[in-house]
Amino acid sequence: MSLRKNLTVAESLKSDGINIEVLEYDNLTATNAQEAENIFYMNKAGVKLRQCCVTLDGTRGVQLSSGAMSFMKGDIDIGTNVKGVGDFLGKFVSSKVTGEKAIKPLYKGVGEIYLEPSYKHFILHELKNESICMDDGMFFAAGEGIKISAKPIQRLSAAVAGGEGLFNLCAEGSGPLLLESKVPLSEILVYNLVNDTLKVDGNFVVLWSSSLEFTVQKSTKSLIGSAASGEGLVNVYKGTGTVWLAPTLKMI
Repeated sequence: MSLRKNLTVAESLKSDGINIEVLEYDNLTATNAQEAENIFYMNKAGVKLRQCCVTLDGTRGVQLSSGAMSFMKGDIDIGTNVKGVGDFLGKFVSSKVTGEKAIKPLYKGVGEIYLEPSYKHFILHELKNESICMDDGMFFAAGEGIKISAKPIQRLSAAVAGGEGLFNLCAEGSGPLLLESKVPLSEILVYNLVNDTLKVDGNFVVLWSSSLEFTVQKSTKSLIGSAASGEGLVNVYKGTGTVWLAPTLKMI
């Protein structure tokens, strides 16, 4: 029996022996009046329940956010992404400074893994021997060839004034990356910087290349000028790399 009768493939990415599909439920059936009202307004707003399916062909595994798996079909084994005591200690420290779970289950074999459904949006991105940092809580899944770790910020001023914390969660390597987002990809602006500077008034940068220098600066040369302009401090991304901005996050 097909599992796809009420599902539409909205987006997909195949990379490194892994195929990830973002599925959307065409219709939902309510069991009570409150659910019916919620579904009605979700439909009117064009918001659909989404669920991701990861298909493995046996060549490479996938690491998931802890608790992300809903059900799976096929010959798939579950392990961990830990390679010894030293690696565990490093991941444990990383979890304490980023809020992410230290152990990310590693699924290997042949079959399909369905992840937990969500009304949030999903971003599929293929890493090609690169490193990007992400906003808190975005990581959902990644290919086995991608290393997920915490990297300290380059300057203490960014942590104190920029609201980013002392560490950023980063993904490094090659392969597919699945991120959970509060806004759709259509509302995200992508800027490719080449020895350039991007200044952002607020914490609505969701992804950025690790190669960029992140600092916090006054919006003008003087404190009086910053106060008069009404902008105060701005987050600054400088160098060569890519920045993903989600300005509509201010509306949520």
